[in-house]
Amino acid sequence: MLVPTLLVLFFCLRGRAGLSPHFLQQPEDLVVLLGDEARLPCALGAYWGLVQWTKDGLALGGERDLPGWSRYWISGNAVSGQHDLHIRPVELEDQALYECQATQAGLRSRPAQLHVLGSSSDPRSTPTVPPEAPQVLGGPSVSLVAGIPANLTCRSRGDARPTPELLWFRDGVRLDGATFHQTLLKEGTTGSVESILSLTPSSHDDGATLVCRARSQAMPAGKDTAVTLSLQYPPVVTLSAEPQTVQEGEKVTFRCQATAQPPVTGYRWAKGGSPVLGARGPMLVVVADASFLTAPVSCEVSNAVGSANRSTALDVQFGPILQAKPKPVSVDLGNDAFFTCVWRGNPLPRVTWTRRGDAQVLASGPTLRLPAVGPEDAGDYVCKAEPGLSGLGGGAAEARLTVNAPPVVTALHSAPAFLRGPARLQCLVFASPAPEAVVWSWDDGFLAAGSRGRFLVETFPAPEGRGGQGPGLISVLHISGTQESDFSRGFNCSARNRLGEGGTRVSLGRRDLLPMVRIVAGVAAVAMTLLMIITGVVLCCWRHSKASFSNQKNLVRIPGSSDASSSRGHEEEETGNGEDQGPIVHTDHSDLVLDEEGALEAKDPTNGYYKVRGVSVSLSLGEAPGGGLFLPPSSPLGPPGTPTFYDFNPHLGMVPACRLYRARAGYLTTPHPRAFTSYIKPTSFGPPDLAPSTPPFPYAAFPTPSHPRLQTHV
Repeated sequence: MLVPTLLVLFFCLRGRAGLSPHFLQQPEDLVVLLGDEARLPCALGAYWGLVQWTKDGLALGGERDLPGWSRYWISGNAVSGQHDLHIRPVELEDQALYECQATQAGLRSRPAQLHVLGSSSDPRSTPTVPPEAPQVLGGPSVSLVAGIPANLTCRSRGDARPTPELLWFRDGVRLDGATFHQTLLKEGTTGSVESILSLTPSSHDDGATLVCRARSQAMPAGKDTAVTLSLQYPPVVTLSAEPQTVQEGEKVTFRCQATAQPPVTGYRWAKGGSPVLGARGPMLVVVADASFLTAPVSCEVSNAVGSANRSTALDVQFGPILQAKPKPVSVDLGNDAFFTCVWRGNPLPRVTWTRRGDAQVLASGPTLRLPAVGPEDAGDYVCKAEPGLSGLGGGAAEARLTVNAPPVVTALHSAPAFLRGPARLQCLVFASPAPEAVVWSWDDGFLAAGSRGRFLVETFPAPEGRGGQGPGLISVLHISGTQESDFSRGFNCSARNRLGEGGTRVSLGRRDLLPMVRIVAGVAAVAMTLLMIITGVVLCCWRHSKASFSNQKNLVRIPGSSDASSSRGHEEEETGNGEDQGPIVHTDHSDLVLDEEGALEAKDPTNGYYKVRGVSVSLSLGEAPGGGLFLPPSSPLGPPGTPTFYDFNPHLGMVPACRLYRARAGYLTTPHPRAFTSYIKPTSFGPPDLAPSTPPFPYAAFPTPSHPRLQTHV
């Protein structure tokens, strides 16, 4: 029997030789009732040596049955390292501190206090007192602030025997992290016992119930006290936008939702950190533009505890917007030139580069590179972005490339000069960088500025030339009192800058005086000839007009002839026969006057006493048979053969015209027609001889005039 046991120990020791002895289980404080059995556990690993128990420092022995201690023994499998101490029945003297020791390994367990509870009738026993219900400070409802660490204190008072332990539970699950404290009173008795639970609550802990339990061997089930957590927390904010992706110019609605305890007291909206004026509620409506892509909208909600902020950015689609214009570039001949143009858009715009006036695309993207530029590369370059999906935005920007090169000098046209007269020579200079000086030189001298003898130099800015040529200058060389040598020599105009020199030759043309005199004399002779011809024509016309008008009469034919359709030839025959004509009746018409324009103006002979509407007679200075004025048919007032013409020349006083107007359709119209009143005053002549059948009143013999304007009303 001994041999198999030793073999087992040998193999176990060999298999575990690499492990050091250690405790697998140690005894703990234990409270038992008087007369019951007490068991203190002890388990060792990687140890097969001697194990013994001590009571208040006294060794009980190394055998399993502990001889000398009739109520004590060690149980468990020694091979597996189990060495539990049993005491039965427990007596009051068994109350002590017990340790489990591995002597050969030098290991000692922590002390375990054995408490023996006896009956109150036994004067040797310690009386058992169950614990009272614990008290949670601030309960039954504890107000906490979310996110801020807090302590919950559970306290047990009274003369509980043995001392109770305080445990924390939530939803039946024991909570860790509690700190246990005991307050000892005089004479070694235990006072209050308290347990402090440290926690950092969140908003989700609002309304949670925690339980503090006080238990002991006198009351294993323990007594509980519950406390409810009332959480105050700042607002929990949720911010949304509808729609999240929009076109520029569309409306967007932001909604700010929040839960808070205590309730929300205010909202504050901001865009890109700047407050949105007038926005106070949980909703904000805006019109989206490009700025919302980079400037998020935020909503801040506040209550009595604190505030919370949430922000969101919109996906705003907008057309290209120019952010950085290309800048003018000036580079030396043969170097590379770079242009940069920045457009912003959503989606990202396509940018192309062209030369102004040329549709060829030179590059795509924000940068244009022109390698080894020459004079032909100077000009304006255009950076262009097409409009976006909405049709908005886009455009073009341009910048000028100036190629720095030696000056380009060109001779300008100079007018020929007279000998010993003033002269002026000009040259045009384009250069970048600007020329240091423009110098005029000739055979025996040079001049850059100011005056020297007969020579004076002035410089003026030139109109802008071809793009990229640089600033232009016009240099003028003035010569006072030209000499023969000035027309045969050459004048040089040259300019220099840091890249080189350029120049041109300018010659002075000569103008002779004799050809100029001949030209002026010829022009004067032609002008005099034309003036004489025009004067002769005018005098001839005037003499002819005066002679023609002196032989004519201004006559008026009194209407009354029924033969209104008589031909002109017949009238000429009547008036041309001098034998049939009677004496012309002269009547005083001093009441016919001319207005400011030369037309006839009729005067009212009654001076307004009677409202007289005179007979309207149309006059025209036309050519009539017999040299007078052609008027309507003859009046029936006179006998047959009485002339039907009346001479108005003494009264009209009209200036004869160069050409007279002819009569038309029996009536004449003046160049400026006017109606006038014909009023015949009595004359010194006797009444005319009337035919036997003529009525006593001559007015009754007037036929109704055919012309609607020939009416007389008194």
